[in-house]
Amino acid sequence: MSDSPISARAAQAGKFRNSEIEYRNPPSKLFEMIRAYMRAERAAPVPEQPLPLRRIPAAELADTAGPATVYRLGHSSVLMRLDGQYLLTDPVFSERASPLQWMGPKRFHPLPFELEALPQIATVVLSHDHYDHLDKDSILALDHKVERYVAPLKVGNHLRRWGVAVDKIIELDWWQSVSVGSLTFTATPAQHFSGRGLTDRDKTLWAGWAIESRDARIFFSGDSGYFSGFREIGERLGPFDLTLIETGAYNALWSEIHMLPEQSVQAHIDLRGAVMLPIHNSTFDLALHDWYEPLERAAAAAARQGVHLVTPMIGAPLQVGAAVETRAWWRDLMGPARAQLAPDR
Repeated sequence: MSDSPISARAAQAGKFRNSEIEYRNPPSKLFEMIRAYMRAERAAPVPEQPLPLRRIPAAELADTAGPATVYRLGHSSVLMRLDGQYLLTDPVFSERASPLQWMGPKRFHPLPFELEALPQIATVVLSHDHYDHLDKDSILALDHKVERYVAPLKVGNHLRRWGVAVDKIIELDWWQSVSVGSLTFTATPAQHFSGRGLTDRDKTLWAGWAIESRDARIFFSGDSGYFSGFREIGERLGPFDLTLIETGAYNALWSEIHMLPEQSVQAHIDLRGAVMLPIHNSTFDLALHDWYEPLERAAAAAARQGVHLVTPMIGAPLQVGAAVETRAWWRDLMGPARAQLAPDR
């Protein structure tokens, strides 16, 4: 198979573009970001104690007969059991979210399972090619268990270079869908960018994903700034039983391509979601906020907006569509900062 097709949005110099903004990092903005990092004073950039984590028993993973269930594995990696098969989003299982494993953001917590215990994965869903979402070592370690990969346009080029079989890769443009058995995957617009080096900026597409099974509709945001596309996705493909929404690694300086927590909650509302699970947090230090701030701000915004927010600990099963309540586990690790907060919800 030749390289994947390219959409009309990439007509100029073979680069993909956002629908509402042109995201750039001029020298003045880069200098402002560097200055912000140098001046940042954070109380808790990383947890001082181990995060609570539930080990997922191999026998539990071997059972595919249960209801629609999701497990947070860390950052944007989520394991889903839908219609008796397993799906995995943006698997990043390496120690660091970096092209180099001796430097870069280090994991806060181990994986909640042994890789060998993972069952067959029917579909790996990829949102874009940044290192904290597309990890070569994880792809190669999992590939013998994976039946297919569903990715935005051109992301498959990375997989093919790494030796993934051509016939296992499906690439879609925004609003394109593919049905595999009882599951339907639709690539949805997102407001972000792509690239893994100095010369490949925006040469692959970025996307969110609407995933529909017999019993559940789930939205996986990938990375995105807040934009009107969420409302259109909700109108065309919603409502959703569960939204997995990026909530972390944000800053006002780059809010165009990473939502603030309050915007993440609004995106969930726009999507017509029933239950929101904040992802993209609690695993790597990728911004200037304290490690627990994304969950705390999302919980506060959800309470104000009347949104049903769930925050399961890493490895805990969450049944889609059930009346589930979770606790604010991160507050147990906040130390003195917790005294300034309202009582647990």
